[in-house]
Order: sequence, then structure tokens, then C-alpha cells
Amino acid sequence: MAKMRILGGLVAALIFAFAITCFGVLAPASAFADDANEVLVVGVPTDRCPIIYRDAEDGDPVGIGVDLLTAAAEDAGYTVVFKEIKEANLKEALDATDYDVLMPFGSAIRSASGQEIVVTDNLIQTPFTLVTEGERTMPSLGNLCVGMLESQSGVADTVQGLYPGVEIKMYATMDDGVRALRAGEVNALLHNSYFWSYMLQKPAYADLQVQPATMFAMDFRVGALDTPRGREIIDRLNGGIGSLTDTKRQAVVLDYTSRRLYRYDLFDYVHQYGVVALAVLALFAMLVIIVLLRRRTMRLQQEEEVRRLIDIDPLTGALSMEGFRKRVTELLKEHPDTPYLLSYNNIKNFKYINDSLGMEAGDELLKFWVSTSKKVLGDDEAIGRVEGDKFAVLRSIAKEGQVLQDDLDVFEPLRNYFINQGRENQVRICSGIYVLTPADHENVDVDRMLDFARVAEERANKTGKGGYEFYNADQWRKERRDADISSHLSIALQSGEIQVWYQPQVNYETGELVGAEALCRWKHATFGWLSPAEFIPALEESGLIYDLDCYVWEQVCRDLQRWNEQGRRLAVSVNVARSDVRDDKNLLEHFTSLVQRYGVDPSQLHIEITETVYMSDPELLIRTVSRLREHGFLVEMDDFGSGYSSLNMLKEMPVDRIKLDLRFLTETGDQVKGGIIVNHVVKMVRALGMDILAEGVETVDQAANLLECGCLEMQGFYFYKPMNVREFERIA
Repeated sequence: MAKMRILGGLVAALIFAFAITCFGVLAPASAFADDANEVLVVGVPTDRCPIIYRDAEDGDPVGIGVDLLTAAAEDAGYTVVFKEIKEANLKEALDATDYDVLMPFGSAIRSASGQEIVVTDNLIQTPFTLVTEGERTMPSLGNLCVGMLESQSGVADTVQGLYPGVEIKMYATMDDGVRALRAGEVNALLHNSYFWSYMLQKPAYADLQVQPATMFAMDFRVGALDTPRGREIIDRLNGGIGSLTDTKRQAVVLDYTSRRLYRYDLFDYVHQYGVVALAVLALFAMLVIIVLLRRRTMRLQQEEEVRRLIDIDPLTGALSMEGFRKRVTELLKEHPDTPYLLSYNNIKNFKYINDSLGMEAGDELLKFWVSTSKKVLGDDEAIGRVEGDKFAVLRSIAKEGQVLQDDLDVFEPLRNYFINQGRENQVRICSGIYVLTPADHENVDVDRMLDFARVAEERANKTGKGGYEFYNADQWRKERRDADISSHLSIALQSGEIQVWYQPQVNYETGELVGAEALCRWKHATFGWLSPAEFIPALEESGLIYDLDCYVWEQVCRDLQRWNEQGRRLAVSVNVARSDVRDDKNLLEHFTSLVQRYGVDPSQLHIEITETVYMSDPELLIRTVSRLREHGFLVEMDDFGSGYSSLNMLKEMPVDRIKLDLRFLTETGDQVKGGIIVNHVVKMVRALGMDILAEGVETVDQAANLLECGCLEMQGFYFYKPMNVREFERIA
């Protein structure tokens, strides 16, 4: 019996060992990954050294893009597994199920089957450069024919979009492309500058030359199909990408561009030195020395060229954003006692210039801007292209009136650039100016200074006239506070910080409560009670006012439902913002859905429209109001008398009730005239068959005068201040 137990134990141990072995063989690699990190499979092409290529030792994908994404993904909580794509290009790989994400993409494209994708923020900017044979002169862009790799179909789409006149021919390998270049089939070859820094070390390509200016700079992004899972991954990766510092990016780029990645093969040596050189053994040592020196010189030249391409904007010749940061930092340290200003400059409606006059005209305008600026800038100053048509300038304040002089020397010729060519298009420029402080010299933060200048530029832009504005610290604090308020809205709506209050409306003759106006009150978790005069404009500016309005409308319908069930039938006026109508939010469908969901009669919901809404798009508003009234909702004209178009709005708008803004007529000015106007407005509204309610009633005399004029319904502090729902229910 004991032997049987021992034998049974051995059998059980063998079965357990076999199960462990099978699990180790069959379980996926991700099963053994760190529980803290999710495995992310990234599909990549490997023909783009040093951006992405196969490691010579183990064959795994490595390169600039691999290192940067690995760092970003780790911050996002991913363990990355890079997998070489087996499809012909990234478009086809998007439709495969072997990868979670793919890279690189310059922008969002469609897959080969036509599916939309989403892409991350920019991982790194890669300048794309043309390479030609010898001193060959290239034709104009309209007649240019370039060769590209077949795996770069996405890049080819971008080039075609930027330069419609360029003809593109695709080749399976770079050797095929070079043969086509030498045969005259194409004028030039196009690839990113990092790739050329590697490929042009090949001796057989010694006659190829990098053009002094690139065609454009391409973003380097990670992409996935536009699915909930895809969007989740992209959002997480964006968090990691946002944590990458410029120092980290520069270190990775410099590491790979300074390596000796290209490995000579036998054919390279034969091509480089010739058969005769191999036979002359006596000169072997000398040839080796020459080869080593030449390779070192070529590498240094390529490194210098790559650095130049990174720091210089290829189109305009201004510094790139990265180059501008470095140069400004250098200048402020070299000239600690020099007073400087930093300006952020933007061409208004630059897209219109590109659309109407063509992208080439827009490009020439930007080049003219930079060349004109360089004529007045000294060695201790700098101009950089931030993006698109936006430029930053570091300017020493050499004399009083420097800004006005620059306006004459630089911006006046720029404004008249097209006019001087016989066209009628005047260029409008908005500039924001930040004057540096001693602290800015000690702790250089170029992005922070640019933010200050950008705030001033936005203020100049809002005036509609262009010109320039100086940075104002109070404005910066206000915009920061507005941004904090707007970003906190969703949390405030969920946490109950925002409450719906009611201001009662009464019939002064009978003392009866006839309704209420719904108002909004916000007790911010950080700032305390916020005034509606502060948070409503902030939400309107950020485009979030509709979210707040929807919350208020739904809360009002909930309260109306409860009051109906309690036998208290009331009507409540709710506000509609200008953007709610202007952006065509389909208000009828929304309000109809609310009253049906909560069992509320449409006539209990009074929808208030202000004059500013009417002025934005009168025809759209009239259609919207008519449809609302057709479905039983009552529409009110709010703040009547406070604007300049009230009478015209009264004539055109099919409304049910007018809310007369009594403060407009009584706060200042001739009180007698104000009373006469109120008297006739009431009679006019009655004659038009509309109801009228006076708001802003604060004294018994005002109430008595209104009653004498025939206005019975009133609202204001004389009767009730706005109150929370519990206080309102006590009097309702």
C-alpha cells in the first residue's frame, strides 16, 4: 500500500510538471509581463534607419522613434512590444489585427479599406529633404517629379496635399529610386533628413547631394483605428508623450545621428577604392587611413547638416521652434544686461490667403516676412517660426519708439505685400508683445514668455483691427482663472457645486405667484461662490455654455415634474445662449425630449431669447422660435430695451411675452422720460397681442407706476431675490 501511495505521488508530480511546461509554452508573452503594465503591440516598418530599423545583433526594431515611444508608453503604463509589419505599407497594416497601434504617421489618414484612424500628439518633428544627383538644377514645384519608397504611401499623400503639382513615383527600395534618379526618371528623391544622414554614407551614393532646404517638416505620430479601444490607447499615449521633455528628444536624436550605423559591405569597399586599389598592397595602410578620415569627415558633415535642419525652418530660413528656444536661451545668458522684448506675431485669415491666392503665394509671403525681418535684426536678436503663419521675435529694446519703427520697417511692407504686386489683398498682422524682466534673464523659460506674448496677441486679434498689444499681467491671471473655471465644469456638474436657483415672478395686482426664472449659482470647490457675470462669459468663450444650459434645463424639468405631482403647477423661464442657437444645437428636439421624459407640459417651459441671439442670425432664430411655439413652448424676449435692435426684434420675432428691462429706463438719466417710455412700451406690447413682464423692479414706486401703466407681472428684488429650490418651494 505504501508503494502505491509513493507511485501515485510521482504520477501527480509528473502531471503537475507537464501542466506547468505546457502553460509556459502556450501562454502568450503578455501573460508574463509586469502586472502593473499592459502590453502594447506596435507595428512598424524597419526600412527607415535611424528612425526605425532592425538591430544588427538581434534583429529587433530599434531607432529614434522606438526609443521615444518606449519612454512615452512607459509613462502611460504600457510595456511595448515592437513588431515589424509584414504588409506592404502602413495603410494595409491598419486593417490587420496583429497590432494594437502603428507608427509613424504624419497625420490622421484612412486605412486601405477606408476606415478612419486617430493619432497621438506629435512625438517628434522630422524634416523631409530632397536629394539630387550632383549639381543638377531642379525644376519648379509645378513640374517637379520626386521618387519615394512604397512603404511611405502616407507621406506621399501628405506631399500631394501640400504640393498638388508635384508628381510622385514609388519604388520598392532606395536602390531602385537612385537608379531612377540617375536615369532621369525623377528629378529628386524625398525622405527624412535622419534617413539621409545614414544612407548617404554609402560610397555608391557619393554623387548625391542634400538640397539646402527641405520641402516640409512631417509630424511623427502613433495611430490606431478610430474605435473605443483605439481612442483609449491614443489618449493614454498622449499623456506619456506630454511628459517627454525636449532634452530627452534631443538626446535620443543625437545618440542615433552620431552613431556609425552604416556598415560597409564588400561592394562598398570595391566601389570606394576600386579593384586596382585592392591589388596594390603597398598602399593598403595609406588607403585605410584615408578611408577612416573620410568617413569621419562625412559623419561630421552629416551630423552638422542634421543639426542645421533641426534648428532651421526649411521654408522660410527662420529658426525652427527648437532652434529659437536654444538661441533665445543663449542670447539671454550672453547679454544679461540687455533689455529685450519678445513678440508673438500672427497673420489674420492666412488660410484665406492660401485658398484664394494659392499656397505658393502664402509661402512667398512668409519668406518675405522673414527676409524683411532679418534686415533689421542684429546678431543679438532672433526670429523663429512657431508654426504655420506664426512667428516669434526676440528684439533688443535699443531705443524709444523701437516698436513703431519696426512697424514701419517690417509690418508696413508686409501689409502691402500683395498690394505692391497689383492685388487688392491687404495683409493684417496681430502681434502680442512681452517685455522681459530681470527674472527672465536669470531663469530662462522661453515657452512661458511666449505664452505671455500669445495672450497679448489674442487680445489684439479679438479687437478685429489687428495691430499689437502689450502683455498685461491682470489679463493673464484672468484668462488662467477662466481656463480653470471652464476645465472644472464637468466635475462641478457631477459634484453638485452648480445649483439651479429661482427668482419668483408675481402678479402685483393680485399678489399671486405666476412663475419664476431659473438662474444658476456656482460654489466652486477652490474659488468659492462665483458670480454669473464671471463664469458665464468664461464658459461662452470656451464653448461649454451649452453643457451648463442642458444641465439647468434638465434640473428645471425635474423640479416641474415634482411640483406637478404635488399639485403645484408653475411655469419657469429658462435662458438660451447665443451659441446654442448659432451652432444649431437642435433645440426643439432637445426640449421636446425633456418635457416628454419628465411629463411636463411644454407651456410650463418659457424659453428666453436675448437680443444678442437675434443679432447673430435673425433668420435662424425666427425659424427656431416658430418651431418651438408650434410645439407648445412659450418664447420670451429677454432684456427688452437694453440693446439697439429691440424694436426691430419686436417687429420680426413671433414671441409670446416681452420681459422689459426696467433698469435700462430707471437707473440713470431722465426719470420722467423713462416713465413715459415704459408707459408707451407697455401699451405697444399689449396692442401687439403679447404679454409683458417687467424685470429689475426694486422699489414700491416702480411697482406702482408699472401697475398704473397696465403691466401686472413683475420680477425683482422688491419682491424676491433669487433663492434656492427649498426656499422657493416654501412660497410656491
